[in-house]
Amino acid sequence: MTDWPVGYGRRILAEVDSTNAEAARIAPDLAGPEWIVALRQTKARGRRGRAWDTETGNFAGTLVLHPNESADHMALRSFVASLALFDAFSAVTARPEAFSLKWPNDVLMNGGKVAGILLESAGFAGGRPSHLIIGIGVNLAHAPGPTKLEPNAVRPVSLLSEAGVNVDPESFLNVLAPAYAHWEQQFVTYGFEPIRSAWMSRAARIGEVITARTMREEYIGTFETVDNAGNLVLKTAQGAVAISAADIFF
Repeated sequence: MTDWPVGYGRRILAEVDSTNAEAARIAPDLAGPEWIVALRQTKARGRRGRAWDTETGNFAGTLVLHPNESADHMALRSFVASLALFDAFSAVTARPEAFSLKWPNDVLMNGGKVAGILLESAGFAGGRPSHLIIGIGVNLAHAPGPTKLEPNAVRPVSLLSEAGVNVDPESFLNVLAPAYAHWEQQFVTYGFEPIRSAWMSRAARIGEVITARTMREEYIGTFETVDNAGNLVLKTAQGAVAISAADIFF
């Protein structure tokens, strides 16, 4: 077992509605960062309120933090969490070449989606959130069937089906938590630039033409970079476009 990071709490729950919802309930009473993992979720959700399929055997976890930062700076931790997941997957499979990071908050294995991240902030006071909730879902043993996917979505895969590796949720947490603590320390100490650089070196489809769909518009262009605010930068026929939030399609 990898050493548990100093200062981080942990809770393993047999069942909960949603680890993010549980995190929001307990966050005001926490003295420090806390990991919450549920062996079963009954009302899991993903980005933009979409349902998140979490079969038994998959990883459903949330990290609660209390950074004294602006909401925009807090949001950069999606990149921190992505790097932690990349390291955790590399450790349990010994196959780092199989993984890549899809902007803004997914991890791919052999081109298929194996994990997703959902950030939420709450408890606003003085114009700043009082806590940050980082929800992480990983297809350890099962991947959602095709009927549960959006049109043109990246195919889902599981760690078990793609790598033949059988890891239970608590064992995965034991690898993920130290990986996250490492990148969090880098972020707090040195800022976003080393995080951005590390993320870019693991990015999926860099230099390729992709489609970004916001709530109102669609952009097609070459994925050039991620800027120092975490925005996706596409080179389009109309010039460079920086996009703060979108669904990405290959």
